[in-house]
Amino acid sequence: MTESDFQVLKEEIVSLLKTGLDRRLTYHNLEHTLDVLQQSERIAALEKLSDPRQVMLLRIAALFHDTGFLYTYKGHEEKSCEIMESYLNHGSIPNADLEVIKGMIMATKIPQSPKTLAEAIICDADLDYLGRDDFPPISNGLKQEFLVFGVIKDEKDWDPLQIGFFEKHQYFTISSRNIRQPRKMEYLSLLKTRGSNSL
Repeated sequence: MTESDFQVLKEEIVSLLKTGLDRRLTYHNLEHTLDVLQQSERIAALEKLSDPRQVMLLRIAALFHDTGFLYTYKGHEEKSCEIMESYLNHGSIPNADLEVIKGMIMATKIPQSPKTLAEAIICDADLDYLGRDDFPPISNGLKQEFLVFGVIKDEKDWDPLQIGFFEKHQYFTISSRNIRQPRKMEYLSLLKTRGSNSL
């Protein structure tokens, strides 16, 4: 796929997500997809993933990784793979490459399970915000979404869930461990302090 082909595809998927996603998705929204695409490109450069084909497949995976939310909340990764194939299985991309993209999308399923460098990169891009300055507002968006979709029953369930998630989560690439992990640990400490203060 050429760069111009990718830009056409990106415009199409952006338009699809902009008009089709449930407005109550205050985390798994268009902004998140574009952020994951941007962070995938950034981490790939830091990790010296230099094969243009691999980088292109990574960018395609990032673009499609949450399109499944157009149809379902649970099991959206599998649906994202179906949507990606419906767009790309007309010979523009070899079957072997489609499988690579599917592997990347499925690696983002929690708990994350990357087996290749490209899969590690998209996993870290997907949760890059955990160690960033904009963690508080993004996290709040996820909390609101979880309340609406019944993932948590009320606000008091949120901090314990986050603490458990933080403690299980790990970054897989060296660059994310170096750049994002320290701030992530600061947030974990704050969450635990907030929890103990509210007892």
